[in-house]
Amino acid sequence: MTEPASTVPVMGTVHHLDDHRPTTREPVVSLTKAPTTPDTPPTVPRTSRVVRTARMVRTVATHDRTRSTARFTVRHGMYVVGGGRIMVRRAWEGRTAARYERMLRAAEAAGNLDLATEWEERGQRFRAARHQRRMDLLSAPVKAAKGAAAGLGITAGGLLLLGIILAVANENFADLATPTLALIELVRWIVLIITVVWGPLVALGPWAALLALWGMGRHQQAAPQWVLPARAADVGAPITPSVVVTALRDLGIAPLRQAVKEMGDAGAAMLGPIRIAGCGVEVDVTLPSGVATDEVQKRRRKLAENLNRHEHEVFITIAQAARTVRLWIADSGALDEPIGPSPLMTDTTLTADYAKGKAPWGQDLRGDAALISLYQRHMLITGLSNQGKTAALRALALWLALDPRVEFRVADLKGVGDWGMFDGLATVLIQGPTDDHVIEATEMLEDLVDEMERRIQAPPGTMFTPLIGIVDEAQVAFMCPVVDGEKRPYGGTRATSRYFMAARKIHNQGRAVDVLLFQGTQDPTDQNLPKLVREGAHTRASLALGTESQARMALGDKAVDGGAAPNLLRPGLDKGTVVVASDGITIPAGQAALTVRTHYISTDGAAQIAERAKALRDGVTTLHAVDRGEKRDPLMDVMTVLGDASRVLTTDVLKRLAALSEDAYGKWSHLDLKRVLDGTGAEPYKSDGRMVIARERLFRHLANRPADGSASAAE
Repeated sequence: MTEPASTVPVMGTVHHLDDHRPTTREPVVSLTKAPTTPDTPPTVPRTSRVVRTARMVRTVATHDRTRSTARFTVRHGMYVVGGGRIMVRRAWEGRTAARYERMLRAAEAAGNLDLATEWEERGQRFRAARHQRRMDLLSAPVKAAKGAAAGLGITAGGLLLLGIILAVANENFADLATPTLALIELVRWIVLIITVVWGPLVALGPWAALLALWGMGRHQQAAPQWVLPARAADVGAPITPSVVVTALRDLGIAPLRQAVKEMGDAGAAMLGPIRIAGCGVEVDVTLPSGVATDEVQKRRRKLAENLNRHEHEVFITIAQAARTVRLWIADSGALDEPIGPSPLMTDTTLTADYAKGKAPWGQDLRGDAALISLYQRHMLITGLSNQGKTAALRALALWLALDPRVEFRVADLKGVGDWGMFDGLATVLIQGPTDDHVIEATEMLEDLVDEMERRIQAPPGTMFTPLIGIVDEAQVAFMCPVVDGEKRPYGGTRATSRYFMAARKIHNQGRAVDVLLFQGTQDPTDQNLPKLVREGAHTRASLALGTESQARMALGDKAVDGGAAPNLLRPGLDKGTVVVASDGITIPAGQAALTVRTHYISTDGAAQIAERAKALRDGVTTLHAVDRGEKRDPLMDVMTVLGDASRVLTTDVLKRLAALSEDAYGKWSHLDLKRVLDGTGAEPYKSDGRMVIARERLFRHLANRPADGSASAAE
């Protein structure tokens, strides 16, 4: 490696070490620090004394000890000032009607006219009594003089009488003045003691007064917040009226803060009694005029933090009374504790009654058992993935299974075995996520529709056993793109969708004949859960969701506006917790929904319950695919019934098709026939004013049709 050329300055001449050629130049100034010797000390720049002083002052002023001392001094000084202010205010309120005026304003701010009237009457009585006292002061000097004269006379008479008694007893006339002289001596000693003590009292009195003011100010924390000592958060502290009022005052709602300020010590007047409710407490808050209930609801997180709670530990609902919100505040950490096993697991003798019974689903926030009636109620349960939706829905089905009259037809479009225990319990059990499984699930629902229509047409008074259709992961069905031979999609949200229309028909009329539909779905949207389907459910429940718009889809606007907020549940941490809107479960008056912590039943536990349910039945044969009947090609059948005629009336074609296969074509209408022929070139057309079908056109289409293009009738 080649070393770089270097130069050495010598007496103004630069010698290049690589070529040794002298070159005359200006003296080179070295940028390196010159070596120092004892005779030549290094040069140190001098700093101004003012700068050094300023730096020293700044260091001292910004030191932690200086700041702590300053805060300590200001804090205790303000304790004295604040204590004096409190003492003056109390003295002023004791001698004036200020207290009554403040209470009157607080009652008016809270909208409590009865309480305002009461405080006004108290103020009037106080003024009347004060006027009487002032009038009594006018005659007080005369009364005092008379009293002093009477007292002096009585005292002198008493001393004289006592002296006479002593004189007679001692047979000494001089004892007549002894009581009077003793009293005079007592007065002299009292004056002497006061004279000795008066000096120290005068010296210590102001300090004692300052100490009393300091103690009062310290007790009331009458100092600026920035000088008060830091305190650890009082997490989980008991909920008291003062804690609730302070939390509401600091919500950032100006009218509420002003109203509480005017209420003074009576801020708790807007609170109802604080009641123990399960693993927490409940209190009704009557808001002052100008404060809307939704303003408090929107500040749930801030209110929870003001109460030293997590957001999920505070629930705000609208009470029945006007301008009133109901706060339920959990004990710190109580909602993170498990609620215990389901009664279906602990009580092996438990049975169910579809019509009159209620399923033990879990516990509400109060800790009371949450029982729900499923009688003639369609159900929809939604939530994010892996939040316990299937377990919550399956728990209700397992309870129903303990009623041997109930028939199940189940389609599990997840297909991982969550509903496997219903094999031998359900008459139909479809498990899988593919398009073929969606087709099977759709035809299962269409069979439910057929059974529903058969029951509706039965003679009046006919009794039917409950028939429950369950579709888990229903969003898979709604999103299915497959189209049948009649060009009708299985999925979708339009009237042409077979699954959508079957669900709508069951929702419209199934309840009356005990044909019900339970659906579970993820992440509700308008695409995977149409509006008409979700609004057809009588019982709507939701686990944790991502947004408020999803919560409205899951539960409806009324429930969300009433305080239901599944979107505020914690995904993962609140697994199994559902918000329910239904008339089948007891919901406190004034609320639109109830939060339920459901019992978790594992797959193994569900299998045990299913075995008990199977023991109550004579034996059920489970189909794992819907019997679709004979596969037919409707176009070939139309060609067959046309025969040798060049054209045939559509009415006659329908009659001939029904005669050919009642099961496949017995319910066909002109619309069904037209749908099959659309796009073939053989569509019905008018001839002599009547709709006909041309044989030649249909023959041409069939001759040109691909070998795999045949269609089959659904039935």
